[in-house]
Amino acid sequence: MKIVVFGLSITSAWGNGHATTFRALLDALHRRGHEIIFYEKNVEWYASNRDVPDPTYCEVRLYESWSDILPEVRRDLTEADVGVVGSYFPDGILAIDELFDSAAGVKAFYDIDTPITISLLRQHGSTEYLKAEQLPGFDVYFSFTGGPMLRDIEQNFGARCALPLYCSFDPREYRRFAVNKRFVSDLSYMGTYAPDRQAKLQELLVRPAERCPEKKFIVAGPQYPTDIVWPPNLRRIVHLNPRWHARFYSSSRLTLNVTRREMVIAGYSPSVRLFEAAACGAVIISDNWPGLDTFFSPGCEILLPIDADDVVRFLSLEDAELRCIGDAAQERVLAQHTSEVRARQFEQAVLAAKESFTPAVVH
Repeated sequence: MKIVVFGLSITSAWGNGHATTFRALLDALHRRGHEIIFYEKNVEWYASNRDVPDPTYCEVRLYESWSDILPEVRRDLTEADVGVVGSYFPDGILAIDELFDSAAGVKAFYDIDTPITISLLRQHGSTEYLKAEQLPGFDVYFSFTGGPMLRDIEQNFGARCALPLYCSFDPREYRRFAVNKRFVSDLSYMGTYAPDRQAKLQELLVRPAERCPEKKFIVAGPQYPTDIVWPPNLRRIVHLNPRWHARFYSSSRLTLNVTRREMVIAGYSPSVRLFEAAACGAVIISDNWPGLDTFFSPGCEILLPIDADDVVRFLSLEDAELRCIGDAAQERVLAQHTSEVRARQFEQAVLAAKESFTPAVVH
């Protein structure tokens, strides 16, 4: 198949989780024989921080102005078997209109931010990248969030078919490595600063760091306010290139996952960091949310603290016990959440759309 994707970024993972998601999925689709074109707007933020400027598994079309690239977009969509517009694509609304007007065989939306998207659609009827009235025009609405929200998207917004397409990882990249001295820690966290996550980060990592001065802690990620006072036994890494992520997790005795508020409310919204860390055999400490137990078995594959006291207790567990938890999580994600699994799910959804759906009528 020829697949044309319009996404936030694939060349830079700086400050976003979209790039690693697209990389894993599109690389797997390419290995399965598909031709892929990826449209990305050339914005300064990502242009200055491109860690994969020229991916081998897709042809990247960087552009400055939508009007300038429009003839190329129309030509590619005319030849496409599948057209996909991703959430937060800067010219998403225009790209969706072009997709609907094109001869692309299957027209899909990939929402990597489903709870945020649906919240905005409920409040305002539109986002910067999608209008509510556009949802019925898609053959498939792929969602990072599963569970009850999928039915909501179909019943209340008119989507023809809403399916989960969770994040994934490439096991060639994310696997257990030998401990790297640069990243040795008792408890680590990797994530861009978000105000709605900071209170949990304070409770589940900063407070334990203050109570355990003999242990080592790391927080990796950009955009944290300069006025945050970190404990002396906590190391900050402003940005960690994705090529080091697996070694980071492999060197962490425990690693923390903290979920955005909208994702917690919606439930069934695993972050890519969860699967990547588990793939490296890391022992994950996470906040809890509806549906988490459908991805990992609490106590056996993941640890769910209520407060700092629980985290301090987890830090005192024996290495052998922690290793069993990490091994179990790794086995789970290798069976269910690799990029190869996700690519097959994408193919199956596209095939079903071709066989089952009549052409959408967009008004």
